[in-house]
Formats: sequence, structure tokens, C-alpha cells
Amino acid sequence: MFWQALLAFLAMPALVAFAIPAGWLWLHQEWQLAHPWGLPVCLTGVVGLLWCVRDFYVLGKGTLAPWAPPQKLVVRGLYRFSRNPMYVSVVLVLLGWAISFGARALFGYALIVATAFHFRVVWGEEPWLASTHGEQWAAYARRVPRWFGRTRASRRG
Repeated sequence: MFWQALLAFLAMPALVAFAIPAGWLWLHQEWQLAHPWGLPVCLTGVVGLLWCVRDFYVLGKGTLAPWAPPQKLVVRGLYRFSRNPMYVSVVLVLLGWAISFGARALFGYALIVATAFHFRVVWGEEPWLASTHGEQWAAYARRVPRWFGRTRASRRG
């Protein structure tokens, strides 16, 4: 399963968050660091992404790949605060690239990726999770926001 997890990581998050932005910067020769404060944003996204991939593998007994999804619903770690911390982390990496190199096109790319993630989650993943995990998913979805923010339990006081 480790090799499936690695392949899935390289196929989606690594391509979207690293290879495409790096390729764009290389093609446009925009390697001059414009704003170093974008680096902590990028690093936060990298750490979050790796944490989520680890949780899928260790806690969920699966990978982020559609052909080997987690066998268990992962609700711990960053998944306590967001139902989609992996996608949030990828967008943070992209925003970090855009800020660090002052690349407006990468801001647009981050917006396109975030929009695509939203529709994938709403139309694909959430219905599948509801049918696969039933009431466990429904309770989790009521308690934890889709993207980020306070959990519903913490809003009650």
C-alpha cells in the first residue's frame, strides 16, 4: 500500500502544488523571490498536506488515490477542523508560491484549483462519503466545516 500512496501523492498533489507552479515559474523565468513572507504560507501548506497524506495512510488504512481510498473515515488530526484539509493545504502551497514570487498568474491558478476542488467535493466526494459511511459521515459533516473555520461544536459556546 505504501507504493500506491506514493504514486497517488505524485499523481495529484505533487503535480498540482509543485510541478505545475515550478514549471510555470521556470518557463517565465520568475525565480526572483519577491516576498519572503510567502514561504511560511507555502511551508504551512506542505506540512498540512504531508500530515493529511499520513493520516489517510495510518488512520484511514488507505491512500488518497481513488483506486485505494481509506477504509475508515478519518476524523482526527487536521480533519477535526476541516473536512478537506488536504485541499486547503494544496491551495496554501499555491498561494505561498504566488506570494513568494509575486506571480499573479499563480494567484489565478490557485483560484481555479480551489474552485475545481470545491466542485469535486460537493458533487463527487461528499455524496460518495455519505453513501459509504452513512450516519458516521452525516454526524461528522454536521460537526466540522467543509473548508475551515470554527467547528460547529465550538460555536455553541
